[in-house]
Amino acid sequence: FLVDTSKENVVYLSAPINALVEGLYVENTTMAEIKRHGDFGLGTFNFLDGEMVLLDGHVYQIRSDGKVYHVEDNEKSPFACVTFFNPDTIDNLENSNNFKGFHDLLNNLIPSENMLYAIRIDGTFSHVKTRVVPRSENYRPLVEATKNQPVFDFHDVRGCLAGFYTPRFMGSLNTPGYHLHFLSEDRQHGGHFIECVLGKVRIGIQHIPKLDVGLPITLDYLTTDLTRDVGSDLHKAEH
Repeated sequence: FLVDTSKENVVYLSAPINALVEGLYVENTTMAEIKRHGDFGLGTFNFLDGEMVLLDGHVYQIRSDGKVYHVEDNEKSPFACVTFFNPDTIDNLENSNNFKGFHDLLNNLIPSENMLYAIRIDGTFSHVKTRVVPRSENYRPLVEATKNQPVFDFHDVRGCLAGFYTPRFMGSLNTPGYHLHFLSEDRQHGGHFIECVLGKVRIGIQHIPKLDVGLPITLDYLTTDLTRDVGSDLHKAEH
């Protein structure tokens, strides 16, 4: 990995996740602004138009047709979660044989559930299942917008899982637990991670002690009631 050690070790959220859950899909944060805060991460695009993967400073858009698209710096996002990736630990592994084993594996690699972590897994995957959120009209609740998502299965594929672990107590700000997006090595396919079977992989984990949350200056954001407990809706939408 190319690492810039001069960057602050912080997770940047362009907006709190509960705004997205309530259906605020149009915000004014550009890709250029997001890349000022990180070279690694995930998110979505205005009008919930697909899944975002930020790898090595490049933004990729995976739309609901399953294809990956180029993204200009002036395109905008209602939600992104990024950092400058600089792993503290790297583990080389072969063959984790089931999905439950995958989560157990990650749980064993993070020393505390009260810290933020950036997680990057590169290598071969025996199987990866993803889904991609379809473009949606603004104000449609996330639990509705994600009801009918196309699902994709990839077998014996090389690629990267990129994302974060967020402590449960931060659930109104970011997706709690593990949140990962997949991008194939040929940069042609991917999506929001559902499950996988690992082949030979390298797992890099970075513990992050600080969270930076942007609060959008838009009429929608400033006038929406964000006090509802969205945990149940977010769980349905993400799983």
